[in-house]
Amino acid sequence: MTFEGVLTKMESEFSHPIQYYLVFENDFINMNQLIDKTISIQFVKYQCLNCGLDKPIYRQGFCKSCFFEIPQAADWIIRPELSTAHLGKEDRDLAYEKKVQLQPHIVYLANSSNVKVGVTRKSQVPTRWIDQGAHEAIEIVEVPNRYLAGITEVALKDHVADKTNWRTMLKNDIQDEDLVEWRERLKAYIPEEAKDYFIENNTETNIDFPVLKYPEKPKSLNLLKDQQYTGKLVGIKGQYLIFEDETVFNVRSNEGLVVNISMP
Repeated sequence: MTFEGVLTKMESEFSHPIQYYLVFENDFINMNQLIDKTISIQFVKYQCLNCGLDKPIYRQGFCKSCFFEIPQAADWIIRPELSTAHLGKEDRDLAYEKKVQLQPHIVYLANSSNVKVGVTRKSQVPTRWIDQGAHEAIEIVEVPNRYLAGITEVALKDHVADKTNWRTMLKNDIQDEDLVEWRERLKAYIPEEAKDYFIENNTETNIDFPVLKYPEKPKSLNLLKDQQYTGKLVGIKGQYLIFEDETVFNVRSNEGLVVNISMP
């Protein structure tokens, strides 16, 4: 059985364990069904997620020219505090920016390798937590736009991490934390503009990933360098495929690559 298509981040379904799907233009694969099976991944070509051309991918699945032009790759995507749609100010495309920025956003705590603070659109809960490989998460505030979420995240970064250590996350070298207690501790540092949006009395969400065996020393697959890889899939966590020989493949960081996936 062979599938071919351009990589985009795996879609997920919240269940126990999480269900993962690799979606191509005309087909999809339930990746959970491939766990404990040997699969081959082969690089075919590039396909920019915006223009569709066979041009080297620069970042986020886009070729270099698209990355510096389209609103989907603007700085406010990574740094939400730079959002300006609430002021009616355009960055690259005001209509797109209003659509994305002027909707409910969540500032949350997630524990993947350690407790970290993050921002996501409300519609992306719990998908965002799953993508990060967090085994537990909790919402702190729900605000009406991306800017307020961004300035809240910046304020809380002084008191909690904002990065995930992917190796620690994949090794499952993690500790359970009392996220309710963390949330209460951080409440005092929420900016005045966002204090009224603090979420009271919610509980943490626990996430169970489909993994048979965690790697002790995960090594990242560079598909562009190696062109092809074959191994037994033993788990999926975050956006990583985990193989028996401790090779791991980050699907999201390889968006825009056309691949051939087969079961030899």
